[in-house]
Amino acid sequence: MIKKMINPLVVSAIALLPMMTACSDATAESASAATTAAKVVKSDEFDYKLKPKQVSENVWCFFGAIEAPTKENAGNMANNCYVKTDDSFVVFDTGPSFIFAKQAYDAMSKVAGPLPVKVVVNSHEHDDHWLGNDFYKQTFGAELIGPSIINKKYKAGDQTRMYRVLPKNAIAGTNIIPVDRTLTENYKFNLKGIDFEVITIGVKAHTAEDYFLFMPKSKVLFAGDLVMNGRITSGRDGAVLGQIKALDMIDAKGWETLIPGHGFITDKTAVNEARDYFTFMRDRVAKAIEDGVDAADIQGKVPMIEFKEKAMYDILHNNNLDFAYQEIEMM
Repeated sequence: MIKKMINPLVVSAIALLPMMTACSDATAESASAATTAAKVVKSDEFDYKLKPKQVSENVWCFFGAIEAPTKENAGNMANNCYVKTDDSFVVFDTGPSFIFAKQAYDAMSKVAGPLPVKVVVNSHEHDDHWLGNDFYKQTFGAELIGPSIINKKYKAGDQTRMYRVLPKNAIAGTNIIPVDRTLTENYKFNLKGIDFEVITIGVKAHTAEDYFLFMPKSKVLFAGDLVMNGRITSGRDGAVLGQIKALDMIDAKGWETLIPGHGFITDKTAVNEARDYFTFMRDRVAKAIEDGVDAADIQGKVPMIEFKEKAMYDILHNNNLDFAYQEIEMM
């Protein structure tokens, strides 16, 4: 009798077929979700006309106007970025609305392929930076990393500033959802060989709770609103001394490319304006207090004319002086 020999490799391959099919199905499902998300702008949606700008080998950013949110810009006045890994995106800040996030993803898909978004990092609580979160959660189940104050301060159904300012066809479909992971210390993760570090400031800086994201191998740093250039910052929720500490922490990373929360400068001079603004303000307000200047008179005593031509100066600078006076007087 002739015995039939069964090749063990064939048996192994057959045994692996269900697993391979499952993996294939999962990959196809992810690709399908990504492709479904990357659709053209609907005729009734506000068209943000988004075009990503490549700032590093695998990093693209959308740069918003250096102005306040208006019906005309529909909240496109902050910066948010995509990092491409081999099989996914990491997103830093998600913009002012669901529609903005959807259109940003569509624009990125045309440049780098319809990859799923695995991780989103939110820099701080101001709503021009995170109201797009729900798009990435709904579409990809992305992990949302962000400050705990977002979960404490905002809940579903709340009407934040963007709901009041943006036109209906830009804010439609935008839902407030909680972030998944909040941090009390720095957090590192790796996707397909790319290292990421989420750094927590630990003191009030631009807001009560600020994060920045750093990629140590490529030395790319996403600063959020801890750094702005070309415009004046808002100090309503922050602290001058905390801002200076945050800038020290940022520069300690030895970054080569830095994306500000607002502004277009990303080279080694990106931080200069912010550092000068807060350092001058600290020193000049402290000197005015020492000279006996009252809070009611501080605006006329510390004009900081070096920044007079920067966007938002006339709107924000005097208020920033009032906030700084209150802070520095207590030192």
